[in-house]
Amino acid sequence: MNQSSDFDDRVIRQQVIDSTQCVVVKVGTRVLTTSDGKLDLQRVDRLAEQLCRIADSGRQTIMVSSGAVGAGVAKLGLSQRPTDLKSLQAIAAIGQADLIGAYEKSLQKRGRHAAQVLLTRNDLRRRSGYLHVRNALSGINELDAIAVVNENDSVAVAELKTTFGDNDRLAAQVAGLFNDALLILLTDVEGLYDGHPDETDSQRIDVVHELNDGVMAMVDDEVSTVSKGGMGGKLRASKLANSHGHPTIIGPGKDDTVLDRIFAGEAVGTLFVPPKRSLKGRRRWIGSSANVAGTLHLDAGAVHALQKKGRSLLAIGIVRVEGTFAHGNVVRLVGPDGVEFGRGLSNYRSHEVARIAGKPSEQIEWILGHRPYENVIHRNNLVLRVVPE
Repeated sequence: MNQSSDFDDRVIRQQVIDSTQCVVVKVGTRVLTTSDGKLDLQRVDRLAEQLCRIADSGRQTIMVSSGAVGAGVAKLGLSQRPTDLKSLQAIAAIGQADLIGAYEKSLQKRGRHAAQVLLTRNDLRRRSGYLHVRNALSGINELDAIAVVNENDSVAVAELKTTFGDNDRLAAQVAGLFNDALLILLTDVEGLYDGHPDETDSQRIDVVHELNDGVMAMVDDEVSTVSKGGMGGKLRASKLANSHGHPTIIGPGKDDTVLDRIFAGEAVGTLFVPPKRSLKGRRRWIGSSANVAGTLHLDAGAVHALQKKGRSLLAIGIVRVEGTFAHGNVVRLVGPDGVEFGRGLSNYRSHEVARIAGKPSEQIEWILGHRPYENVIHRNNLVLRVVPE
């Protein structure tokens, strides 16, 4: 984590705000619910008011919101949030209408409408689905509405197994659909601290210039006392967004003016600055959202050619094939050490790759009876910087 002056950090924050054309705000259950687990309507209204001000500035504005279970708990008059999965699924389905209704009521007072968008991870795994979601969100923006996105809790069960939602990665993937996006993750702490947030001598980190392994280790749930409020998941989402070239701010969701303050350039929360080089277009989808259909195990020479020389993947460098995949599917690339180091679109089906693995390119036609491609994965369809799930 690089150090910089307060002045430099203020300049960086202002540059981020000035360059932002799309804003994705994620708010979790801990921020959106009261102490008894019910939806906090006042919080929704304050957030909606600030979202409208962002949209009024001409920026596309998207809210990724948890809270369906909290809305369902309130609607059903339950004294507490249930713990069994079946009940949580049903309550989420019941509460979803009230959640979007709360946003609609608040947004409508400011001249806008809420557009409900329910997603599962599979919606972004297929290239066609990825593009359809982006087009739908763009269409919503063109109608001067604000998309309220949530994981479809009634069918996507992973999030329901915890007492607080984890839409962080979903929000990063939604931000990845667009260019010049800013991801804002609102949580129940002020940002990333250099110690546990409850310790009096802990200091909030204003700007992180490189989200490296050292920063990630600060919130390792197994070894650290820093982690609180799902901070590890938020750092992983920030790393994913940064790989797309998008800055991320983890900020205090219970601050009633948090979004206004961020867009005023104030030092709110922790800003994570993306690297200068980042994934674009189709490579962004390959590296973060696409469904992975199989694995190619490569020899050391192939790994070197891909990582150091920017080459395409040739059949001769493939040692072993795992899984069943079709032409155009995304596959993992694994080196001799067994560690994944990239992903790419395969030009051949899995049984074809298995037959030509380890063979020179000039033998492909003799083995398969055809040779539509010289390489198994072209370098233009190859991503070597993959953010782990």
